[in-house]
Amino acid sequence: MPRIRPSTRKALLTLHLVTSLGWLGTDLVLLTLGIAVQRGADPGVVYPVTALVGTVLFAPLSVLVWLIGVASSLLTPWGLLRHRWVLVKLVLTTVMVGLVLFLLVPNLRHAGAVGAALPARDRADLVIAPAVSTSLMIIATVLSTYKPWGRRRPTPTRATRDRAATTT
Repeated sequence: MPRIRPSTRKALLTLHLVTSLGWLGTDLVLLTLGIAVQRGADPGVVYPVTALVGTVLFAPLSVLVWLIGVASSLLTPWGLLRHRWVLVKLVLTTVMVGLVLFLLVPNLRHAGAVGAALPARDRADLVIAPAVSTSLMIIATVLSTYKPWGRRRPTPTRATRDRAATTT
């Protein structure tokens, strides 16, 4: 594992926090706009805005969060696959990024193009998707805070490695 300076590690952590907060905030904006349409706001006005927010902010932030998170885990003692909580966050974030890029953003663009002509079932999807992703982001935040479950497999200590080397 490459060692990085503490100041670099803190900068990486800060960048990860800022992009993650931006991703969560943008998700809450999309949820708010979806609820606004459900409560009677003009979809011809709201859906083009959701398409813009989804395309310009949400999708790029989701990719940035993933990239910075992977870089952080690879360059710090946490490791990418060493701790269960990191692995769960990686899986959650990877699934969410895939859903954002290949499902939500195309749906937002379509809603922005058709506006009020969007069917009711598709309007519900534009509320459900941000609600689910907000919940998953909160779960990821809890995992980062509490760091449950410990290591996936114990890393041998130096004394254990030295003992193993002398017995062979």
